[in-house]
Amino acid sequence: MNQKNSLGLNKSFKDEDNPISLFKIWFEEAKKSELNDPNALSLATSDKNGNPSVRMVLLKSFDNSGFVFYTNLNSVKSKAIKDNPNVSICFHWKSLLRQIRIIGKATNVSDQEADEYYNSRSYGSRIGAWASKQSSILNSREELYNEIKVYKSKFPNSDKVPRPSHWSGWRVNPSEIEFWLDGDNRIHERLKYIKVNESWKKILLNP
Repeated sequence: MNQKNSLGLNKSFKDEDNPISLFKIWFEEAKKSELNDPNALSLATSDKNGNPSVRMVLLKSFDNSGFVFYTNLNSVKSKAIKDNPNVSICFHWKSLLRQIRIIGKATNVSDQEADEYYNSRSYGSRIGAWASKQSSILNSREELYNEIKVYKSKFPNSDKVPRPSHWSGWRVNPSEIEFWLDGDNRIHERLKYIKVNESWKKILLNP
């Protein structure tokens, strides 16, 4: 029989009062079991007209202040966030039969954070941030390749590629975090943390 925590849940839920601590534990386990991109998450946004949109992005860092990803600030996702910063993200780790859903508000990371991450990327990725007008219409792949050539010519030194002002990161500051574990006969286990002031309240949810 599996051990249970104080709430009667599977031992994998631990007894953490802070959901970020539990996220870290689950994320470390996912990095060992997922074949590709354990840091992949679905990001759901809604524009000023209420039209929803969802896509996959990559988590690049996290701490008690939130979950960070990077992108073009002129992209569809960034324009939606500027109109409506309330977003939802979801991690699904099939190898572990686990899911984490997060609701929160997105804000820009600092220029220093963006610079540090941008400078850690490969030369080709940094050039790509300049060359790609993300989400805009592309007449042909050749058009994009030509833009890449232009910026490689402009920034030939791989150590001196400045971060474009239209490329930065978003931090999702969570207000709710739900941990989900697959159960037999679809009797799943769900633990939800809700932020109240600066503390977290834990509640159980029906499958």
